[in-house]
Amino acid sequence: MAFELPPLPYANDALAPHISAETIEYHYGKHHQAYVNNLNNMLGDGEHGSLEDVILGASGGMFNNAAQVWNHTFYWNCLSPNGGGEPTGAVAEAINGAFGSFADFRTQFAQAAATQFGSGWAWLVDDGSGLKIMQTANADLPMKHDAKALLTIDVWEHAYYIDYRNARPSYIDTFMDKLVNWDHVAAGLAG
Repeated sequence: MAFELPPLPYANDALAPHISAETIEYHYGKHHQAYVNNLNNMLGDGEHGSLEDVILGASGGMFNNAAQVWNHTFYWNCLSPNGGGEPTGAVAEAINGAFGSFADFRTQFAQAAATQFGSGWAWLVDDGSGLKIMQTANADLPMKHDAKALLTIDVWEHAYYIDYRNARPSYIDTFMDKLVNWDHVAAGLAG
């Protein structure tokens, strides 16, 4: 059975003015869709298991496309039109316990996103021993490192270049201040 592009959890223009409908049209509608199409073309007809099964068993181009389908689907859910700011409840407690304070977490997460060389991702993960910040290049993702993803920011240029040009730090600040979906992080932490 073929994989499909999952629907966005909001309208294409819902993240504006922070992420424009034009960025969503290209990032989701073109880039994410291309990863789905490429993966389906590589897999062909027949049974192939879950997306996670494909990721964990694949290499090369199949891994890259499968992982990018997963990464982008996860990323869209990390964003909310009513997001940003500081978390509350269990997420706040976990972040404060792991990083000392939300301010320290924010600084470290933003630095990981800003210093990821080239294309990639910054993640908040649970690696089994607690919360950590992780950087991955290209299509790499936490599940390949035995870690559970809780939050990610996409720092491939197609994620921000239409709206922020080469100002990756401005995109990161906006992500943290206006877009993070802490409810999604809380669900991941609880699950």
